[in-house]
Parts: sequence; C-alpha cells; structure tokens
Amino acid sequence: HWASVRKIQGRLIRELEKKINKRHVVLVAKRTMLDKDFRKNNPGMRIRPRSRTLTSVHDKILDDIVGPTEIVGKRTRVAVDGSKTLKVFLNPPDKEKENLEDTLASC
Repeated sequence: HWASVRKIQGRLIRELEKKINKRHVVLVAKRTMLDKDFRKNNPGMRIRPRSRTLTSVHDKILDDIVGPTEIVGKRTRVAVDGSKTLKVFLNPPDKEKENLEDTLASC
C-alpha cells in the first residue's frame, strides 16, 4: 500500500495542508523493527531481514518524512560531549524544499 501512496505523496500532502489550515502534514508508513534476539518471539524465522533492522527502519522513516524530496547525502557530526547530529542533504532542484524545511523545523 505504501508504494502507491509514495507515487502521489506530494499531491496528497498539498491537498491535506489545504484542508487543514496552518498545519504541516507528514506521512509515515508503519514499519516493524526486530531486535537481535528476535527468535524468542518468532521461532519460525531463521534470520532477521535487513529491512527490519533498527538502522534500516530509521533510514526508511527519514525517507518518509522528507516526502517526495530525494536525499542525496547524510553526514553525522559528533560533538565533544558525545551528542550526535545528523545532517541530511536534499535534492536542490526540488521546489518543495522550502515548505519541507518549514515543516521539519516545526516538528
């Protein structure tokens, strides 16, 4: 179902934002993570699929949040105190970038 939503995501977000005044709309798919000792709860599964790992699920959620805009690069900055900041570079020619930055800043 999410593949069909991805195709019309830009138009869908614009229409929902028109209907809901002064609100930003973000669509995120429901995703499943499996921890490393997943065999206790799922005895039939032998290996954990790569799509169900923590890193993969977080990357896919980030892709969902930025919407129809494409991610072209990521940088992780580690501060002296150990906190991490992820800097995401979006595709520059996309027209929706200004609206997307406002949406992400308000979250």
